[in-house]
Amino acid sequence: MIAAPDWLPPLIRLSDYEGDWRSYLDVLYKLFEEDFVNSTPEFRGRKLRLKRYPLSKGKEATFWHMISEGRDEASRQPDLNRCERLRWVKAVIENAGDPAVRVWETTRHRERRICLWLEAQEYLVVLAARKGYLLPWTAYTVTRDHRKRKLQTEYEEWQRTQERKG
Repeated sequence: MIAAPDWLPPLIRLSDYEGDWRSYLDVLYKLFEEDFVNSTPEFRGRKLRLKRYPLSKGKEATFWHMISEGRDEASRQPDLNRCERLRWVKAVIENAGDPAVRVWETTRHRERRICLWLEAQEYLVVLAARKGYLLPWTAYTVTRDHRKRKLQTEYEEWQRTQERKG
């Protein structure tokens, strides 16, 4: 793996909290609040808002999407890779102009998404486009080769369409 950019925050490890999940979750949520609730980050001049509902255990849906995985909202499970990289989400968004971050738009589930792929660190942030704002939709590590190939193809196709536009 290529060295991480200087702007990328360190990992937040469960072991730093002696394996105490409740303490760890509290710290993760406080960091999430700092990055997304108590501040208004932007991506290329567009404000980011949060998908707040459904609330689960008093925490916004966006938070759970950033630290857990699963198709069904009610049965999402914590993912330590996502948890450890929670602070990376805002950092990647704010540093999207860095050549280390590949940025492109795509359509997923009939909705416009903006992908920010920190390829060398195998990390993807997905923003959902809404009228007048963006939602940080999810973020996760990309370690499977077939998924990396799919993202690479998606990025290259988007680049070609941009070149045709002019």
